[in-house]
Amino acid sequence: MLSDATRLRLMWLLSSGEYDVSSLSAAIGVARPSVSQHLAKLRLAGLVQTRRDGRRVLYRARDAHVRAIINEALFHADHEVSGLPRHD
Repeated sequence: MLSDATRLRLMWLLSSGEYDVSSLSAAIGVARPSVSQHLAKLRLAGLVQTRRDGRRVLYRARDAHVRAIINEALFHADHEVSGLPRHD
């Protein structure tokens, strides 16, 4: 699920708070229908959860474990891109 750049960007945002589809679309510059499709996949995979706020549906990372996975994936990518040495 995280191999897609759009889904990874969505998960990065959702790790820090709740967003509706319109806010996510504006934040990452991707059309709303595409964001909705990515969110549906992430939800089916159990990475995001939703709650209703009036007519809006708000999305967020499912829990602390998912947030930790996102952080580690991005730190790993940063090491790969920047050439920083690996550490075990």
